[in-house]
Amino acid sequence: MADTFRLTMAQLNPAVGDFAANAAMACEVWAAGRNAGAQMVALPEMFLTGYQTQDLVMKPAFAAQAMAEIGRLATACAEGPALGIGAPHLRDGRLYNAYHVLQRGHVAATVLKHDLPNDTVFDEKRLFTAAPLQGPVQVGPLRIGIPICEDAWHPEVAETLAETGAEILLVPNGSPYHRGKPAIRTDLMVARVVETGMPLVYLNMIGGQDDQVFDGASFVLNPGGGLAVQLPQFLRCVSHVDFARTSEGWRAVPGGLALLPASLEADYHAMVLALQDYLRKTGFRRVLLGLSGGIDSAIVATIAADAIGAANVQCVMLPSAYTSAASLEDAADVARALGCTLDTVSITGAQAAVGAALAPLFAGTEAGIPEENIQSRLRGLLLMALSNKTGAMLLTTGNKSEMAVGYCTIYGDMNGGYNPIKDVYKTRVFDICRWRNAHHRTWMSGPAGEVIPPGVIDKPPSAELRPNQRDDDSLPPYPVLDAILNGLVERDASVADLVAEGFDRATVKRVEQLLYLSEYKRFQSAPGTRLTRKAFWLDRRYPIANRWRDEI
Repeated sequence: MADTFRLTMAQLNPAVGDFAANAAMACEVWAAGRNAGAQMVALPEMFLTGYQTQDLVMKPAFAAQAMAEIGRLATACAEGPALGIGAPHLRDGRLYNAYHVLQRGHVAATVLKHDLPNDTVFDEKRLFTAAPLQGPVQVGPLRIGIPICEDAWHPEVAETLAETGAEILLVPNGSPYHRGKPAIRTDLMVARVVETGMPLVYLNMIGGQDDQVFDGASFVLNPGGGLAVQLPQFLRCVSHVDFARTSEGWRAVPGGLALLPASLEADYHAMVLALQDYLRKTGFRRVLLGLSGGIDSAIVATIAADAIGAANVQCVMLPSAYTSAASLEDAADVARALGCTLDTVSITGAQAAVGAALAPLFAGTEAGIPEENIQSRLRGLLLMALSNKTGAMLLTTGNKSEMAVGYCTIYGDMNGGYNPIKDVYKTRVFDICRWRNAHHRTWMSGPAGEVIPPGVIDKPPSAELRPNQRDDDSLPPYPVLDAILNGLVERDASVADLVAEGFDRATVKRVEQLLYLSEYKRFQSAPGTRLTRKAFWLDRRYPIANRWRDEI
């Protein structure tokens, strides 16, 4: 019996519904594994269909096409290593999240997912049937246990595989990123290794899919929890991992250990990859955005330049009578540093025309928020017209603090197809800008160096919709606001909890009121990169019509 086994781990980026391209990637990496002498090539969970499919997978034609494609792959990959690939499986009228092992021209085994996640962004109990527990799959000299993603987050499946003769565990995943996720995964997989005494391969996909980003960061553990192999985060990677039979069982031969980035870099890379894939997978090649001279639009322009290159980013300055000369200069400095085009379209004439049209209806009232919002909506109108004319996707630039309390104008600055910083609080925007100014990576298409001038970062934030306006005229200072929002949104803290932490009760209640009243705006907002466990949309689902308030 052979005493070695080579496994090719393929950390790749599928597209939902693109069966042909996903299958072609599978064939390509299978050939690479064959050339490297692998006995098995492994791809992540639901790779053939892309992930997450949401309700698309319930269409009978979609599931049928996936199953037919699995058969074609088995035929195409007959002469060489086994191929493990995730795809749905329909059996006896029930749909399963499955992992197929293809060998010698046929489907040698189909493993069905037992534990279906049904929290945060996952709703698999709506889509799939939970399968009974299964045993391992024989591939060459090895009996491989295959817990699919969530199956490895709980002990039952791995324990059953150990009891039924598995010798290593292969865990195919579609595990999306949020801040701190790699450490959580590692801790859980170490627990499975300690419980079973087997090596474990954790294989995750990469790529953006709507709001979610799959970050890879795949790894291999040996018994005892020692890290044998670590693949990079967010990057395509194909790695050949060797296992050797010892007197104590199979062990992974130590290989490369990629260094995972700290949280600011990880968040930034997630935003760049998410935008890059959102554009590529929806068919857009160019973007445009309103560049105001403020920090939020500056970092979105930088993310866009890093994602698709500055030549594909059009910035537009839309000044009004309240736009400061400093803002005009700052916007020009950002565009110049990035190498983006900058066009200027004044809204003063349009604002005067709208004001004149509404004058009879606004007569006898004081100017205020309605007039301010007209400016924002005129900017949104002009930017959408440019988007329609040029075919470039409009990016919106509101941060999580603004989205939380409704400090944004629906049908105005909220216009757009995607928002890279939707899940970034204002105080963290400052940190990310400083990080990007100080660092450049090979995966960035934008220029190195200080691309966001310090003056943009350091000046008091303002929407410039009235004379001498500042954000803290309408909101608590951002450090206070973000700390309160962190409690209410991220931690589900009560008002009493936050008061006990030292916050003024009236301020907390005001922020809570703004948070609940703004749900209707978030319901209509553009998708954006998920970076936390409480991103607005699938992670946090609140009613729009809601009279409850925390009175404790």
